[in-house]
Amino acid sequence: MRGWFLLLLLVLSLKADEVRPLYLELKEHSLNNFLVTLKIPAKGDKKLKMDATLPTNCTTNSEVESYFIQGAYLQRWGVECKGGLAGKSIFIDGLKDTNTDLLLRIDMLDGLAYSTLLNPTKTSYSVPTNSSSLEVISTYTWLGITHILMGYDHLAFVFALLLLVGSMRKLLWTITAFTLAHSITMAGATLGIVHIPQQPVEAVIALSILFLVLEVIHKRDGKNGIASSSPWIVAFIFGLLHGFGFAGALAQIGLPQNAITTALLFFNIGVELGQLIFIVSVVTVAGLLHKFTSHLFVQKVELVAIYSIGTISSFWLIDRVLGILG
Repeated sequence: MRGWFLLLLLVLSLKADEVRPLYLELKEHSLNNFLVTLKIPAKGDKKLKMDATLPTNCTTNSEVESYFIQGAYLQRWGVECKGGLAGKSIFIDGLKDTNTDLLLRIDMLDGLAYSTLLNPTKTSYSVPTNSSSLEVISTYTWLGITHILMGYDHLAFVFALLLLVGSMRKLLWTITAFTLAHSITMAGATLGIVHIPQQPVEAVIALSILFLVLEVIHKRDGKNGIASSSPWIVAFIFGLLHGFGFAGALAQIGLPQNAITTALLFFNIGVELGQLIFIVSVVTVAGLLHKFTSHLFVQKVELVAIYSIGTISSFWLIDRVLGILG
């Protein structure tokens, strides 16, 4: 299959990074007393101007502790909310001036939990009296979709796989293998069954992209390797590693304690939906290019795209290895 290069050029213009939404958690540890955690992603030493305005019946009863950890500013403090939070509203100051989302989680002492996504057009949340499973489903499905569509290294890997596939049958087997593999390791890592440090995982993900690029180049030269003849095997092996990458992002987001299975399942469904959206978009663009451009033109620009993604993945690999060493 040829003609994938157009969407690739968009990917190459973007920096590989995981979706890191703003995060606000209120966890009740005794009746009407909450530990508040606010996490704001940072670029270098700069952070977004963001603050949480809690209901008027909430008063601070401990000092605010601030940390800088894993590229984010973390603040923790205690509050007492007389009468509880049910029916009260929480506002996020500064969110309307950003282009990102904020994940809000509230864990109650009685086991009830609430999860919702706020954004620049929805900057407040009214706490209901009962938790809704539909709210957890919609929140984590959308998080999964946005995670894969803005996880540019994961998309680059899928893109390189598509370049290797020569038929729709192979494409089906390849994507199925990748999906199965990353679902297994994402679930295992998220549930604490297995654990691998995140930095080496991210470095190997970059290496997996570079490996596929080399396989694409060899295929163009008439040298078919295992990735060309049996792409589903390579997709499964590297999919296991990509699953740890997904789990790392989910660990930063967190899971509602009373709905861990539901949130994990629908985050994974969201990842698959996002992946499907990407694949369908690429296939559509490829079809249009074949229809309206010459075969020679497609070949030439595709070659540029292959070497471009190889260069970018090499940069990611070096950058991530240096991050481990330094």
